[in-house]
Amino acid sequence: MVASYGLWAISTTWAYEASALLGVILTGIAIAQFSSLQHEALHGHPFRSSLANEIAVFPSLSLTVPYRRFKTTHLAHHYDPILTDPYDDPESCYCDPKMWATFTPGLKRILRVNNTLMGRVLIGPLLGNLIWLRDEARLFAQNAPGVRLAWVLHGVGLIPVVLWLQFAAMPWWAYLLAAYVGHALLKIRTFLEHQAHELVRARSVIIEDRGPLALLFLNNNLHAVHHAHPAVPWYRLPALYRARKGEFQRRNAGYVYRSYAEIFARYLLRSKEPVAHPLMQPKAPAQDRPAA
Repeated sequence: MVASYGLWAISTTWAYEASALLGVILTGIAIAQFSSLQHEALHGHPFRSSLANEIAVFPSLSLTVPYRRFKTTHLAHHYDPILTDPYDDPESCYCDPKMWATFTPGLKRILRVNNTLMGRVLIGPLLGNLIWLRDEARLFAQNAPGVRLAWVLHGVGLIPVVLWLQFAAMPWWAYLLAAYVGHALLKIRTFLEHQAHELVRARSVIIEDRGPLALLFLNNNLHAVHHAHPAVPWYRLPALYRARKGEFQRRNAGYVYRSYAEIFARYLLRSKEPVAHPLMQPKAPAQDRPAA
């Protein structure tokens, strides 16, 4: 956590003064790492107190995702029986086949591009944030429980970011670009975290990567392990996986990749699955929500 805040501070000041490109890239990495820290905080780490964890990750470095909304939607996502359902799973990247049939050819092309790894990284942050903010605006207008307070607190969390950037070398346009980079890095993690599968236990991936991306994502590449044991802190997941590797791989029906390099090689320019949920029976949409 100290390293993440420190990198964010250095990259928006000294690094940006040395090189604008370097500053933007390093700030994007810091923002992605910070999101991983927020994920740990909402799962109860590093402190026993949920308030202490919220305070520790309170600044709104990623700009568009209030911590409390992240916590609410992500914990809902952890109810495994709804994984990948485009209505019930807040983090699903699929859409209802009946909705898919109503999309224009242009929108279908965009969503197909977004379903490749390159597309998810390049345009995924834009599409995802547009859909996220649209849905949040709707919930805010409806005064859904907890939504307005979450956004008010998010606004308070933006104050230290705004004040810092008033004096830092990095201008706002560059910070917005860095935030986009941060969201793009996170799209690598979420690209195939889950798959449509009849078996609930086979819907979460294991990526046996131990490189820089595993650190950036705080071992969420071992996603099936995390879903099976969401209270286990990030630094204990690798040992838990090694101790029960065969069991975890049997449970998730072999949904396993050796590394992120393998994923880039396979899916950089092609989709892993269709946008429309392949196992879902067409039904009337509850709301107008295409895949993100």
